[in-house]
Amino acid sequence: PLKLGTVRTRGSSMLDYIDHIKETVHYNFDGIRVALDCANGSAARTAALLFSQLGATTKVLHATPTGLNINDDCGSTHMESLRSYMIDNKCDVGFAFDGDADRCLMFDETGAFVDGDQIMAMIATDLKERGRLVENTLVATVMSNFGMHKFAKENDIDLVCTSVGDRYVLEEMLKYGYVIGGEQSGHIIFKEYAQTGDGQLTAVQLLQIMKRSGKKMSELASVMQKMPQVLVGIKADDKAKAMLINNAAIKSAIKDVQGRLGDSGRVLVRASGTEPLVRVMIEGSDKEQITEYCNELCNVLSNEFGKE
Repeated sequence: PLKLGTVRTRGSSMLDYIDHIKETVHYNFDGIRVALDCANGSAARTAALLFSQLGATTKVLHATPTGLNINDDCGSTHMESLRSYMIDNKCDVGFAFDGDADRCLMFDETGAFVDGDQIMAMIATDLKERGRLVENTLVATVMSNFGMHKFAKENDIDLVCTSVGDRYVLEEMLKYGYVIGGEQSGHIIFKEYAQTGDGQLTAVQLLQIMKRSGKKMSELASVMQKMPQVLVGIKADDKAKAMLINNAAIKSAIKDVQGRLGDSGRVLVRASGTEPLVRVMIEGSDKEQITEYCNELCNVLSNEFGKE
């Protein structure tokens, strides 16, 4: 039989990983109380040890994987229990990972939710203040909140938006040497340390910013204000998706709504690459207004799709 490769066992892999993450940190986290939701996934093996070794008072939940309970009402896709847990334990911050721990979302000390856009804004601000934001650029995707665009403009940071998917973010970063990028969903890439999202790396970098600045997480996260958003999916086959490019009525309707929003919001209509859907997203300062605009635009799309 052909022997196409070899299998090697490395008993120290977990500790090697923890040591790698610790090497990116230059502060001790004494005095910081951290809640960690490990999603009954891979972080269950490493998170408690990592954060404890860095000096944080560490509270852990959903860290008993059975092979069947991964992401089961826990982790970054189900964060309700983490919020209650961190408040009950009087924690300064709560981090939620997903099953493979490449994502990180969080709550600040008040229990307010902090998403990937706000995380990137905090990191980019810190990097810029320390003269380490290469090309003064942050890489995100087209799904990032309009508040991210306002943050970048107000802080004189160049924001590059790619197609949805962290692989597109990484491609842009590698092409031009940018050091920070990610997605609203919590995939954050620190190119100096890794070429993929790493939730635990993200969490320790945020704690490092918190420690270095002496600020609470709520104050750090306030650097970016999220704008109200309405997102609707409309069923669409490949023919309908193609109409986004060349249908005059659809293009006119999108232009009209964007014109009414002006500089205070944006419209994004995009075909899903994985589902038979076209997604309509509108952001602006008035939730009632953008909901009305979204309904208008969805009606136009549905009518035009129905003509095919």
